[in-house]
Amino acid sequence: MGISLGVDLGSTTAKVILLRDNEILFQKYDRHFSKVREKIIEILKELKEEIKNQRFSIAISGSAGFRISKITNIDFIQEVFATAEAIKKLEPNSDAVIELGGEDAKIIFLSNGLEERMNGSCAGGTGSFIDQMITLLNITPNEFDRLSLNYTKIYPIASRCGVFAKTDVQPLLNQGIKKEDISASIFQAVVEQTISGLAQGRKIEGKVVFLGGPLFYYKGLQQRFKESLKLSDENAIFPDFAQYAVALGVAIYASSLNTDYSCDEIINLFENAKNTKSSNRYLEPLFSSKQDLESFLNRHNNAYTKEIDIKSYSGDAYLGIDCGSTTTKLVLINKDGEILYTYYGSNQGNPVNVLLDELKNIYNLIGSRINIKGSCVTGYGEELIKSAFKIDIGLVETMAHLNAARFFNPNVDFIIDIGGQDMKCFYIKNNSIDSIMLNEACSSGCGSFIETFAKSMGYDVESFSKMGLEAARPVELGSRCTVFMNSSVKEAQKEGADIKDISAGLSISVVKNAIYKVIRAKDADDLGKNIVVQGGTFLNNAILRSFEKELNRNVIRPKISGLMGAYGSALFARECKDSTLISKDELISFKHISSPSVCSICGNKCQLTINRFDDGRKFISGNRCGKPLGIKKNMLFLPNLYEYKLNKIKNINIKLQHDNFIKHYKGKVGIPLGLNMYENIVFWYEVFDNLGYEVILSDISSRKTYAIGQYSIPSDTVCYPAKLLHGHIENLLSKGVDTVFYPCIPYNFDDEEKSTSNYNCPVVAYYPELLNANIDKLKNIRFLYPYFGIHRKNDFLKKAYPFFKKEFNADKKSFKKALLSAFEKREMYIKDIISQGKKALDFALENNLKCIILCGRPYHIDPEINHGIDKLINSLGVVVLSEDSVIGDIGKLDVLNQWSYHSRLYSAANFASKYNNIELVQLVSFGCGIDSITTDEVRRILESNNKFYTQIKIDEINNLGAVKIRIRSLLSAITMRDKEKMDKEKEFNENNLNIVELI
Repeated sequence: MGISLGVDLGSTTAKVILLRDNEILFQKYDRHFSKVREKIIEILKELKEEIKNQRFSIAISGSAGFRISKITNIDFIQEVFATAEAIKKLEPNSDAVIELGGEDAKIIFLSNGLEERMNGSCAGGTGSFIDQMITLLNITPNEFDRLSLNYTKIYPIASRCGVFAKTDVQPLLNQGIKKEDISASIFQAVVEQTISGLAQGRKIEGKVVFLGGPLFYYKGLQQRFKESLKLSDENAIFPDFAQYAVALGVAIYASSLNTDYSCDEIINLFENAKNTKSSNRYLEPLFSSKQDLESFLNRHNNAYTKEIDIKSYSGDAYLGIDCGSTTTKLVLINKDGEILYTYYGSNQGNPVNVLLDELKNIYNLIGSRINIKGSCVTGYGEELIKSAFKIDIGLVETMAHLNAARFFNPNVDFIIDIGGQDMKCFYIKNNSIDSIMLNEACSSGCGSFIETFAKSMGYDVESFSKMGLEAARPVELGSRCTVFMNSSVKEAQKEGADIKDISAGLSISVVKNAIYKVIRAKDADDLGKNIVVQGGTFLNNAILRSFEKELNRNVIRPKISGLMGAYGSALFARECKDSTLISKDELISFKHISSPSVCSICGNKCQLTINRFDDGRKFISGNRCGKPLGIKKNMLFLPNLYEYKLNKIKNINIKLQHDNFIKHYKGKVGIPLGLNMYENIVFWYEVFDNLGYEVILSDISSRKTYAIGQYSIPSDTVCYPAKLLHGHIENLLSKGVDTVFYPCIPYNFDDEEKSTSNYNCPVVAYYPELLNANIDKLKNIRFLYPYFGIHRKNDFLKKAYPFFKKEFNADKKSFKKALLSAFEKREMYIKDIISQGKKALDFALENNLKCIILCGRPYHIDPEINHGIDKLINSLGVVVLSEDSVIGDIGKLDVLNQWSYHSRLYSAANFASKYNNIELVQLVSFGCGIDSITTDEVRRILESNNKFYTQIKIDEINNLGAVKIRIRSLLSAITMRDKEKMDKEKEFNENNLNIVELI
């Protein structure tokens, strides 16, 4: 056998192996930074130094290798087959292979037939995802790995894409969570993405081989996989060839080829190969000429506020702090808004340390000449920073940015702020906030993506952005989620797009994401005439220019665009009379220690972070209510229909346990507490209780519920409430039930013609079928999932009886009695919820309180699904109603109303529109396609009645930082709107009084 060369050109790295008779003569692993051909030529030249003029056969594989193979006519082998070749040769009798690459992730099942499962165009849970997280933590890969091995607690983090994960990680950093715990949690997120996203319900067991660079280099990732899959040392194989496995398989394949080459011949082939025709689409340049660029820069340089020398100024000053998702900003101003001092820098994973250094610096600069009379903080880290440094005021971000925008343009009617990973847009109407839009958990199109991408290309963000200004042909990348764009960018580079063209193309894509995906504008007029743009991302002139070109109008970008949150906070701090800000002397002894804890006061088991300061002060974060803070119970009580409904479910469970001691049952029936069962359990419990069967309910959901059922979830995109059902089935099986009843219900109960068809959504209606197909344990028991139409009482009686007769030996008379009793109990339940809703509303009116209708589905009362949002709203002094606790007219709709649960949303929106003290917040689960219809219609109903529309998307991640910002923004906007209304009424009354006096 001769010498053979295997080349694996992946999305981010190049791997080369030279073999002779299974002996490795040469190996190389290196990043190519999308310069694939240049990198392989460099490696081949290095190889030539080793083997001189020896000849060898060669083959290529990898996601970046296919095109290289086409233009050079070198044999290509698909990487799955290459991996299988290597494993058969080196690790025979393996059952599965898990391989993680730069942007690729795959599982190959080898036993019981070869089957491969691979990620799509999203790089979530791969090496590039880990790279993004390392960048966010501002540490080296080695530090990241070392820290992960010393963790004490795992926190839930999304890994389906990097921008979602940043939204989860950054609040943990701002709360002071240890980097050891965050690093291990990120690795755990990769494991969970692999199990749920790739395995898709098929069990990973037996002898498992782990391949790819991340699994070779990161010992912490190895540990998380071993523990999660419960693999022994013998069954978890982390071979020395892990990062070279594909290249090794390619080399084995190449050894069977007849054609051979020398290094010079291959290098010549690569250097002279002609590119295939590019499929890139190009756009017009951002600037038509240098004069066009200069005019643009001069116009925006005029939007500035006066700066004065802090060393020569004496008098009062006001400090504004914006502790954002990735950066910390400070502005010190005088009473006229003139700037004395600014700071803009990275959080470096610890905003407290950054603020400590900056405050020391400020105190050294101001001496005794300047008195800081007021301080205000905003941003993700608001509460931590306020507590740590005794800041006077905490201000919600939206209000801070509005203050700053009005300073530059009092007539502003639209503000858009794009930060590191959040995007805020709000319309100003009649001098008050009319509507607010914030991006959801996804930070697609925000600054952190541009920054991370620039670093991956080997540039700092400023240099990368400037390149876009000079682009002759910006490449069109579309307006998809930026993580999905990764592959498009790589492909564009491979097809000859210049780095300048890609920089400009990315800027255009970010803007299109903002306008059409977040704001969902139809045209420029939707945004307004007086637009102020702000946030660090708009300091990127390529993005600013792209924004103006897309809207075809000029906008105002203040020179302090990246400092607007801090500047607006400083302006607000002028309301302070005496400041409590930490003193210069106190800063000398300042210490901050954070530690994780779990609150055991109630069943929520909130994951707390306890921040302790040198003077004995504590700041606790992560709590869903005020109990761990020592707040008295009577101060907390406000009506909460979510809590009330959940307690009714808990009371059924208590009754079941009590009945078990006093009743003699014919048998047991297990019912999973998920999806529509949160509402229908009242009905089914009554049926089975009357028929003489003990009902066993699965426990109220927790994170553990998801974990124990995760292995059998076949789809990563289905909504979280559906995913939880897998765990509820496991929970029932652990209780020893041998019969589980979970019917398919295409139609819900008749809602008295509020909707045309009473449909349940397909997931709610047919998920029992999926459970039966994917949970093998159900084959060992009696799993009953009949199709029932409960919307027609009489038909249901006729059609359901044969089933209950066969399965539960029910006679007709007993069954009819049980059914009538069940319908009656359900009716009583519905009336009780409406009655409690009325009592809650009356309480709010009597006590001059605001109400929020937390509008969702029956299963949104599950604390694992809503993550305590209801309690968060209560903690802000607001009464919580549910969509089924209010009765309103549906009204005229712009959509076909055929869904049972949806009709309640529309009814609740109309109900809220009739009360000054009621607002509506819509809960939407990620993965719910049908809600793309409901959200637009609920928004239309509310906004047509001069109400705010607020939407909160929720999934398995329970960090409430962004949710709290959204709710506080809504409440602040309401306060501002009400104040403007009162001021106008006061002005009107005064004018009328003056007229009367003149008469």
